[in-house]
Amino acid sequence: MRSRRVSPFADQSDSHEAEIAAGVLQHLEDDRWFHQTRAFFEITGELTILFRDVLGREDGFRPGFLGHIVTELILDGLLIEKQPDLLDKYYAALAQIDPETVQNTVNKMAQFQTQNLAILIPRFHSEQFLRDYLDPSRLLFRLNQVMRRIKLKQLPDEVENVLKTGWEIVKPRAVELLPHDRFSIPKNHQLQL
Repeated sequence: MRSRRVSPFADQSDSHEAEIAAGVLQHLEDDRWFHQTRAFFEITGELTILFRDVLGREDGFRPGFLGHIVTELILDGLLIEKQPDLLDKYYAALAQIDPETVQNTVNKMAQFQTQNLAILIPRFHSEQFLRDYLDPSRLLFRLNQVMRRIKLKQLPDEVENVLKTGWEIVKPRAVELLPHDRFSIPKNHQLQL
């Protein structure tokens, strides 16, 4: 989704469309900022090297792809570890969403139509795979699900060590990735690592 297509729907009203559009725009802006930070670039680079060491140089773009997404997944894991009750609240809120409304709204804003979002939202809720981000072996299992979905070779068990090391790399820099002055995280939920 692109800002130019979403912006007209963010009209400050209380409509579902306006709320979804505002959320999409916030996500796009946060994502843009986040991926341009020095910390993200450096952490992704470190993890890419670790993945390449395990997977081999001939593995093409996959180590870089993994370095990128694992940085984000570990950061999510750190947030979950810090405030596990917020994950329960997140899933409770997700259960209140009407998947058809979300899909219809997204289809109005997106360049290409989807029929899968209304199916994906309840599945995302029932799987609750975000809980697996705290455990390297469960995270490896989830990463291999992604590999199957995008038709890439399964990751070997040795990747679990990269995931453990990844926590040691991301944790001390988490505040650089989610600085308090950029994100309005309530004081009692801020990362104090």
